[in-house]
Parts: sequence; C-alpha cells; structure tokens
Amino acid sequence: MLKFTVPGEPRGKGRPRFVSTPKGGRAFTDGKTASYENLVKLCARAAGAKVVDDHLAVDITAYFEPAPSWSKKKIAAALANEFRPGKFDVDNVAKAALDGLNGIAFRDDKQIADLRVRKFFATESRLEITVSPIAGAQEQSDGVLRDKAA
Repeated sequence: MLKFTVPGEPRGKGRPRFVSTPKGGRAFTDGKTASYENLVKLCARAAGAKVVDDHLAVDITAYFEPAPSWSKKKIAAALANEFRPGKFDVDNVAKAALDGLNGIAFRDDKQIADLRVRKFFATESRLEITVSPIAGAQEQSDGVLRDKAA
C-alpha cells in the first residue's frame, strides 16, 4: 500500500491545449497542470512508490481552504462539512493525480478497478492519496476470465 500527501491546493487536470504545426497540429498539457502532475510524482516517489502490475484501488481526498473573505460562521460551516467545495470537478482532480502516478505507482491507469474521489474543506489545502492492491483480483481479456494468482 502507498499512502502520501501532496501539499498545497489540489488542481484539476486542465483542458489540453492545441498548437498548429506544419504537419497539422499537436496537443499538450498546460504548464500549471504539468507542474502539479510532477509534484504528485515527487511526493509519490518520496513516499516509496514502486510500479506494480496488480489491479488497484485508489482513494483520493482533496482538501481546500475556505476563502479568507468568508465570514467566521461560513468558514465554521465549511470546516464542519455542512457544504463541500465546488472548485474543480472530481473527475479532473482524479485525472491530474492519476496522470502524475502513471509510471510511478502503476504501469497504466487501466489497472485501477476501484476509484474514490472526495472533496472537503480544511484549514490546510492538500491532496491525500492511497493506492492499494486489490487482493485476489481477477483479470479478463479477450473474453476469458483469468485468476491473477495463476
């Protein structure tokens, strides 16, 4: 199992950018997203991440700080989970985190069979990620069910 924290405000995966070239064009990831994915890689490596071939369960929890301009009452309500952050779609938060882990904690994100993503308010912004192998997972390809242990 791999468990680690990425400090700072979580980011969602940005939309791909396109550039025209003489051969048609190419897509690339914007700089802020690329920097955040690299931060995820660094934190995962520091936590001892190793590439595995198993099916995986990934739990991602994003914590956002309430706006300092909010009233004390609204901040207290946010920290008590009376409402949740609206910033970044959870699928984009997951995509940025998983793209950062690709090749670091797993070979390909198709290995992920169980994914949970949540957003909360907290006094300190961060992203907490847990990657766990799924025991006894079975693999199916070409219509044939195979036991991973075999």
